[in-house]
Amino acid sequence: MTEFLAEVISYVELGEREIELLRELHPRLQPHFDAIANRFYEAVFDNPGAAAVISGPDQVARLRCSLVDWMSSGLLGPYDDKFYEKRSRIGRRHVQIGLAQQYMFTAMNVVRTAYLEHITAMYPSDAACAVVRAVNKLLDIELAVMLRHYQLDSEEKLLQRERRIQADRLAAMQTLSAGLAHEVRNPLNAARLQLELLDRRLRRQFGEDSKLTEPTTLANHELERLTNLLNDFLQFARPPELHIHEHDVVEIGRHVIELEKPLADQRGITLEYVEKPPIIAQVDSGKFHQIVQNLVRNALEATPRGGHVGLAIENHNPENVVHIRVTDNGAGIPAEVLPRIYEPFFSTKETGTGMGMAIVHSLVTMHGGKIEIDTSPHGTRFDVSVPQRGA
Repeated sequence: MTEFLAEVISYVELGEREIELLRELHPRLQPHFDAIANRFYEAVFDNPGAAAVISGPDQVARLRCSLVDWMSSGLLGPYDDKFYEKRSRIGRRHVQIGLAQQYMFTAMNVVRTAYLEHITAMYPSDAACAVVRAVNKLLDIELAVMLRHYQLDSEEKLLQRERRIQADRLAAMQTLSAGLAHEVRNPLNAARLQLELLDRRLRRQFGEDSKLTEPTTLANHELERLTNLLNDFLQFARPPELHIHEHDVVEIGRHVIELEKPLADQRGITLEYVEKPPIIAQVDSGKFHQIVQNLVRNALEATPRGGHVGLAIENHNPENVVHIRVTDNGAGIPAEVLPRIYEPFFSTKETGTGMGMAIVHSLVTMHGGKIEIDTSPHGTRFDVSVPQRGA
């Protein structure tokens, strides 16, 4: 039995005697199931909002059969994982057809009222009270399970909508970045070439006079920094195609740790890699490496001296997915910053370009993956999942 279902059954205190009463009720109530189903759909069609999601007679016929089966299996049990999954599908189905959540309460009330009317007609008053109590507990359990999955699926639809909006924004920014980078690159290259010519002429005429060559050296350094920034723009705007091959992603993670260990030591941060057996996945190794390295580097920069950063790369076989989990015990991501972390050019660092997480998001999306973030004042966890692609 699922933990949620066990908790709800315990909360309403549905005991063995009440389960027995429900089973005894089934043969008495079963001859009335069709009439209850008819009454149920009469109530549906009396409400314009509920009736609007019904497509026609064929759908009603299918739904009536499902309702009769639901009434039967509800009374008979057993209240196990199969019961839970069937009720969960009902909640998900209501989201799919666009049925507003309040109709689940009103619909359950139609069934509840019909049950109680039949029970009071079939049982003596002293026995009816116990059966009614058992039915009320059962229907409360039914409603709790359906509402939970209605909520979960509604939240997932909202997340998908937000991801589509974010993808549209990123696409617009990629187009802008590509045009900007193209326009800047040619004059930038020309400026670097002229600066190199000037530097050589100064050295030939005046020798290694640092007072004369220092300005050109500084200017060349700034142009180099601008070139690196421009390359970041181009990588974000026009990411090259994936070159998918089988790679051990655990080994890629180990290589990232080796590269980032000196920075961690310099900052006095413990950098830990949770070693796992080899995981063979079909990925672009260079881009996978960049995803992991950017996440680890960001975590190191967000963690104070004496802090801790962890990396774990795992696969969940039933999902056929590789998870990259990077955790830190820094101060967390402020609520006002969190919605903007994938925006190009947005950075809270004085020297940041704001391209790191935008590139990570782009590369993860190219792999068909997604990013989930859990943050608090005690630290942040990034969980990146990408398909293992049947490896």
